[in-house]
Amino acid sequence: MSATTSTSDNARHALEMESELMRRFPVPPTFESKLEERDYLKFRLAQAFRIFGNLGYNEGVAGHITVRDPIKPDCFWVNPFGLHFSLIQPSDLLLVDHQGKILDESGPRRILNVAAYMIHSTLHAARPDVLCAAHTHSIHGKAFSTLGIPLDMLTQDTCAFHDDHVVYTQFKGVVLDLEEGKAIAAALGSKKAAILQNHGILVATDSIEATVFFFIALEKACQVQLLADAAAGGTGRATVKIAPDDALNTYKKNGTLRVGWFQGLPEFQLLEAREGKTFNSTK
Repeated sequence: MSATTSTSDNARHALEMESELMRRFPVPPTFESKLEERDYLKFRLAQAFRIFGNLGYNEGVAGHITVRDPIKPDCFWVNPFGLHFSLIQPSDLLLVDHQGKILDESGPRRILNVAAYMIHSTLHAARPDVLCAAHTHSIHGKAFSTLGIPLDMLTQDTCAFHDDHVVYTQFKGVVLDLEEGKAIAAALGSKKAAILQNHGILVATDSIEATVFFFIALEKACQVQLLADAAAGGTGRATVKIAPDDALNTYKKNGTLRVGWFQGLPEFQLLEAREGKTFNSTK
């Protein structure tokens, strides 16, 4: 058997294994009604906040995650202003329309973070494909954002953001203006992540799980590059970048939204094991 034939057989076998793996992937839950779907999304969103709280992504009252409502798709659920991420439960969440009105379905703490409204209302309006968006002032994302540059493709994990993140450079302070919210949404375009210069990071995807996973992955990618660049500078070397073709091929394996949803599941599994509470156990 020739080397060419052996290589071809290996490639075919690899594709067959990948196809079989994809067939075995779990799938997102389905619901008997839109009300049940709303209850699930609120439960999952509250879990996402507690995951972020456990990871130390809170910074005072800053930071927000939103989920588009399945019954009123021109509205979104968001955390009330001033409640620690680690304490948030489904009953605390606010339902807000794109004009910033807090609706009757909301929890008792009816204080809305204006910056959350300015960023997320424009983002959800511009991106019908986005179910969940997250923005916080996490340490390494915030530090990396001061450089005003995109990520280098330094590791396999960073390749999840290959040609799928932007840098927003128009920092003007706390986002209290609708036009700046629109500018952030326009800069993000169709991509899933943004580095907001001098501010922090933002991720927007089609599921809560993918948003949580890619936010954590983006924070870690920022941390890795900060460490790698510092180490390279200390040794007088340059970091080794992944070639564009290899970065793209890797992105196709670890950067898709379905893969992001699957990779986010363990974070929720861990939280549920620690808390002893699942969606089904609360019904």
